[in-house]
Amino acid sequence: MMILIQVLFSFISTVAFGVLTNIPKRALISTGITGSLGWMLYWGLRKAGWGLGFSNFLAAFFIGCLSIYFSRHKKMPMIIFNIPSLVPLVPGGPAYKAVRELVLGDNAMAVQNTVIVLITAGAIAGGFLVTGVVENLLQRLKARRLQKNAAEKG
Repeated sequence: MMILIQVLFSFISTVAFGVLTNIPKRALISTGITGSLGWMLYWGLRKAGWGLGFSNFLAAFFIGCLSIYFSRHKKMPMIIFNIPSLVPLVPGGPAYKAVRELVLGDNAMAVQNTVIVLITAGAIAGGFLVTGVVENLLQRLKARRLQKNAAEKG
């Protein structure tokens, strides 16, 4: 039952953010699937005992890969899929807690929550960075293969 709730709410939050940011209607379901699968990967890794940073990194990498797939499949920019799909991973709760604790004067808890936010944001950025590097490498390999085939035929 808990898995169904996780899937449903991650899908809804992703699609709702997509509607708010005005992405095309034909991309909403794909975006929801991307966000939901990314969240489920993160959630499953956390339940299995993996660390916060690594779980966010792999989920962001996975979201990036799915965004590349859907962008090519639907012939739309990748950003349409990856930005709304990140919504379930965004550390809004710890960011709020950090500011709240800072205002209340509990500096130790503020620092702890700020570190959580920084780890999560860094892992998400790193996941997208690696996705971009892998995509670039694959495109170069494909271009070389096409050049090699053209040279053999010509």
